[in-house]
Amino acid sequence: MAYNLIFYFTDQQRPDTCGCYGQPLDVTPNLDKLAAEGVRFENAFTPQPVCGPCRALFQSGKYPTETGCFRNNIMLPHNVKTLANYMEEDAGYETAYVGKWHLASDGGLEEVPAIDHRITAVPLEFRGGYTGFWRAADVLEFTSHGYDGYVFDEDNNKLDFVGYRADCINNYALEFLDGYNGEKPFFLTISQIEPHHQNDREHYEGPVGSRERFKNFTLPGDLAALGGNAAEEYPDYLGQCASLDENLGRLIAKLKEKGLYDNTVIVFASDHGSHFKTRNTDEHLHGYDDYKRSCHDGCLKVPLVIAGGPFKGGKVVKEIVSTASLPKTFLAIAGVDVGDAMIGENLMDIAEGRLENHVERAFAQISESRVGRVLRTPDYTYAVYAPGVFGGDAGSADRYADDFLYDLKADPYQLKNLIYDPAYDEIRLKLRGELLEEIEKAEGVRPEITDK
Repeated sequence: MAYNLIFYFTDQQRPDTCGCYGQPLDVTPNLDKLAAEGVRFENAFTPQPVCGPCRALFQSGKYPTETGCFRNNIMLPHNVKTLANYMEEDAGYETAYVGKWHLASDGGLEEVPAIDHRITAVPLEFRGGYTGFWRAADVLEFTSHGYDGYVFDEDNNKLDFVGYRADCINNYALEFLDGYNGEKPFFLTISQIEPHHQNDREHYEGPVGSRERFKNFTLPGDLAALGGNAAEEYPDYLGQCASLDENLGRLIAKLKEKGLYDNTVIVFASDHGSHFKTRNTDEHLHGYDDYKRSCHDGCLKVPLVIAGGPFKGGKVVKEIVSTASLPKTFLAIAGVDVGDAMIGENLMDIAEGRLENHVERAFAQISESRVGRVLRTPDYTYAVYAPGVFGGDAGSADRYADDFLYDLKADPYQLKNLIYDPAYDEIRLKLRGELLEEIEKAEGVRPEITDK
């Protein structure tokens, strides 16, 4: 049986916005129900907490240091066999893409790119192998706000939309399902931009009424302790997440209406989280004061729920996994074994308890704010950075220095950096060795890591 596959992913969403991950307010009833039917991954981590690099990994199944997409404004190379290529050519799927792309412009980080499709149509050859239904903008936050905006279709026609953005993006996905003829199984990606902040307004733009609806919020422990702008922005942030969930509900209802639900696997995830300007404040971050780009759980930990097909039973996987495994998993669901052509593991194996080859740690590459690397284990976070190297200029380095060490059992909100605590020297050196293993596996080189 060939399952239809929907990848519904959000931008900058923390898992603790979701009821199934402990959110006390009624923000995500549809996702919570989906988790009760399928599989929820309790400890899922992004391999790259920046929009473009993470999307490049989702489309290629390769680390950004291999594709060269280590920061924003670097387009996905045309010589990479992508997820869409595999889906269309090897699995025989019909593909569709809706929402934010962020992989078609190429140039400087803080300047107009030499190849600039941020507010113009993405040509077919820049769509990463998606040849079918297309309702997308390269940088959706540049072509829209919380309300109103535009995307482009597969014929490069500009499509204006009016209404709350998450609703309108979801409407395009419903349009695809309404026109689906059933001749082939489909792979539909819905790349929502919510709950990303609106760049030109420095604000999380929830639907009208969000501040009143979610006024009785409780901040997660890290945000309550560290401040940032969370107290001001959190009600709108939750409003965005609630809208995403309502649209997930509309999507599920359409699948059921069309008789497609029982043969469709739905994957819900986010590219990265948000630390609400609480982390990127130290002296070697080159002025970054933002929401991500750090080694902390606030931006590395993400929701991941998969339901349908073999993902069933309301299971909770507590082992650490990386969303770097998603491309390989999508293809496994479609019946394609890519072997070592993609990184990660088949999450079906993890969900079904086949853990004999699973190493419980997550590796991430940090860029733009710094060149950094991080290892997340059940008990510790250990991170290094490259002194004197700006993450917007390079994706890797020959030498790193110790940066952060957190004892997660004693300090779950990562508030006390123990990197210089001599009592943790043995643990730090052990983690250093494990991180070097991960870097060498991912990048093919073994750099030096020093104490400072």
